[in-house]
Amino acid sequence: MQTSAPVKVTSSAAYLLFGTVVTDGSVLADWAVAVRNDRIVYAGPRGDLNTDELLGAEVIEVPPGSFIIPGLVDLHCHGAVGGDFPAGEDAGSRAAVDFLHAHGTTTLLASLVTAPSADLLAAITALKPMEAEGLVAGIHLEGPFLSHARCGAQNPLWLREPDLELLGELLRAAAGALKSMTYAAELEGADDLVDMLAKHGVVPSLGHSDSDAKTAAASLEHAARKLASSGQHKAWARPTVTHLFNGMAPMHHRNPGPVAACLRLARAGTVAVELIGDGVHLDPQTVRMVFELVGPKNVLLVTDSMAATGLPDGDYVLGPSPVSVRNGVATLRSTGSLAGGTATLLDVVRQTIAAGVSPGDAVASATSVPAQILGLGAEVGSLRAGMRADVIVVDEDFGLLSVLRGGARIPRRVPATDAL
Repeated sequence: MQTSAPVKVTSSAAYLLFGTVVTDGSVLADWAVAVRNDRIVYAGPRGDLNTDELLGAEVIEVPPGSFIIPGLVDLHCHGAVGGDFPAGEDAGSRAAVDFLHAHGTTTLLASLVTAPSADLLAAITALKPMEAEGLVAGIHLEGPFLSHARCGAQNPLWLREPDLELLGELLRAAAGALKSMTYAAELEGADDLVDMLAKHGVVPSLGHSDSDAKTAAASLEHAARKLASSGQHKAWARPTVTHLFNGMAPMHHRNPGPVAACLRLARAGTVAVELIGDGVHLDPQTVRMVFELVGPKNVLLVTDSMAATGLPDGDYVLGPSPVSVRNGVATLRSTGSLAGGTATLLDVVRQTIAAGVSPGDAVASATSVPAQILGLGAEVGSLRAGMRADVIVVDEDFGLLSVLRGGARIPRRVPATDAL
């Protein structure tokens, strides 16, 4: 990449970073990133930057061997440091968001779980101001229209068939803040549910489903068509799959189930699949296999993090359900089912690289790919001039060193525990 003349950055630039940049699937040595106020004003070869214009800017240290990467984007996250988004409690939710921002997840959806309709409405109402303030990018509803047979940590007492009247109430309460919703494809009325979600600009996400391969494929293809034809969406829109493999039947050669359909459609670019690559929910070789089969542009790395993230082992909650965390693994006290994760998204990226996925691919699946799913690909998820200044610095082992969010430097207020 060459420019016709050195790019000038005035002395109002707040920060400068020099080093190896990882963005949009590429690893770019000897680059510079310049930030003024809340925007990136330059991202490119260091030699094309006119350093005569940089007086007054603070240089953020990037030690040798370190990387400069975009702020991470998590589409599936239930909380952290004791804050449980499904609880709908303002102070706890804000503490969780502050922790996640400070640990590199600069864009996230606040995920809810299956609960009584009154609790869902209350949680949406509590989270809506945080979306309006730009602290979260929106809300993700994981339920209540999910399979009893594949409920996982979802409370079966509150699971129900698709109910368009209830969905209408949830949409009105969210007032545009609802961005995605997990649903089971085999339930009666699922197609009508998908139609209503697409009409209101909400991404359908197949998950917690006991469907067969044919039903899963038909539902996802229907969702893709509806998103493409809806005036709420652009060319980037496509359905997703909630934590592939988890909450669905394992693939068998005579009964492939939804996994086979999801992999096939992801390879085609019709859907994007979530992977909780934390070393607990999936074997590392499964993560590597999916990257190699479907490509990083069709993978969304997520955490499914819950209130215990950043805290020691102990007893916590996930929405209405009691959870125990032992050795960093969260399980329902009632059944022993996995109940979300305790890793940050940077932990997941690190584990994914350790599994054999290239740093460029792992970072893309935690930045630009989820940003595009949200329709924010021109705003976050990459390091390009004009984008919001969400920039993090990591060491050679992808340990966190520095965080900028919207051009503001965020200190690490609470040390994360090593949950992995």
